[in-house]
Amino acid sequence: MAFAAKIRQLSLVMAAAGGLALSLTAQAEDTIKVGVLHSLSGTMAISETTLKDTMLMLIDEQNKKGGLLGKKLEAVVVDPASNWPLFAEKARELIAKDKVSAVFGCWTSVSRKSVLPVFEELDSLLFYPVQYEGEESSKNVFYTGAAPNQQAIPAVDYLMDKGVTRWVLAGTDYVYPRTTNKILEAYLKAKGVAAEDILINYTPFGHSDWQSIVADIKKFGSAGKKTAVVSTINGDANVPFYKELGNQGIAATDIPVVAFSVGEEELSGIDTKPLVGHLAAWNYFMSVDAPANDEFIEAWQSFIGNDKRVSNDPMEAHYIGFNMWVKAVEKAGTTDPDKVGEALIGVAVPNLTGGYSAMMPNHHITKPVLIGEIQDDGQFQVVWKTSGLVAGDAWSDFLPGSKDLISDWRAPLSCGNYNVKTAKCSGQNF
Repeated sequence: MAFAAKIRQLSLVMAAAGGLALSLTAQAEDTIKVGVLHSLSGTMAISETTLKDTMLMLIDEQNKKGGLLGKKLEAVVVDPASNWPLFAEKARELIAKDKVSAVFGCWTSVSRKSVLPVFEELDSLLFYPVQYEGEESSKNVFYTGAAPNQQAIPAVDYLMDKGVTRWVLAGTDYVYPRTTNKILEAYLKAKGVAAEDILINYTPFGHSDWQSIVADIKKFGSAGKKTAVVSTINGDANVPFYKELGNQGIAATDIPVVAFSVGEEELSGIDTKPLVGHLAAWNYFMSVDAPANDEFIEAWQSFIGNDKRVSNDPMEAHYIGFNMWVKAVEKAGTTDPDKVGEALIGVAVPNLTGGYSAMMPNHHITKPVLIGEIQDDGQFQVVWKTSGLVAGDAWSDFLPGSKDLISDWRAPLSCGNYNVKTAKCSGQNF
């Protein structure tokens, strides 16, 4: 009898343990997990930490609306620490271990390239919020930042209209600046710019000694031709670069700089008075006068508890991408990546400049293009914008290996690089 009683007692304990396990599983399934993959330390933290906070705000706001599919959203935040291989490890951890339904993250193209095979292998979704070099289209990535035809090319056209004929292409030494400058060099030469009127320079991440490079730029600009710097310098290296411009007295009236990776967040850490008149090309500025923007800024500053905090373009890209994902999940009735990916194409949501952005079949979105001039308060005054929205082009029209490629992830094509001349799809990405 004692033995039988022990058996019954053990059975009750096991049943209770099983019930607890089922209860914990049910609790876990009561939330939809969202991965946040941004550097919170290292050279890119200056830019990426804000994007982590933006995602936390967006998730919090969605939960206040009742969540998604009747469940609360749960943010899973990791720090890849500006370490490109670590991005891939953290992405795998988010997808395989944490079971996130989608990931919002990366800044540099080298970090995106690092995680790309992971997302394709594990069939998950990445929303990438930063301007990039193009030359890519993946079934698993949705590019909510600008392609070159939505930033770099319009910026060069703007400067050409202002009489610039000599060009410095200055960038950080990695894939985004090198590919973007390859496109810009081809574009400039197609426009009749001589090779000797193009100076290309690359520096490592975190570069701090800009004295000789800025001196070279100053010398290059003294040849009697209107000169401009097109900057793809990324991360905290921008702070000493702009300081050195001021130290050497390079004003915007002499050699204007148009930046593709400097926004309000980066300028908030430096004295901008010597930089007044220099430019940036983005698809959004905090200074844009639109009700949606006013509402977003108020919500952001309230969430972060600081009415001095600024907003910027990649934050808007996350705002657009997150709302597109929410709408697609509701449309699909599931968080299944394949079904959500299909539902995303054609989805349109409000942007912060007063219109709507739509997800195109090539997994890029429609965006306006704006040129902003730095003001002494660290904000940008919009001096030029496109008359309407520009659809992002995954493949450049100015590179021989790309001009015949299109991307369309709808059936029956379902291809990221379809060659219109050979009528063949050469693979998912390249």
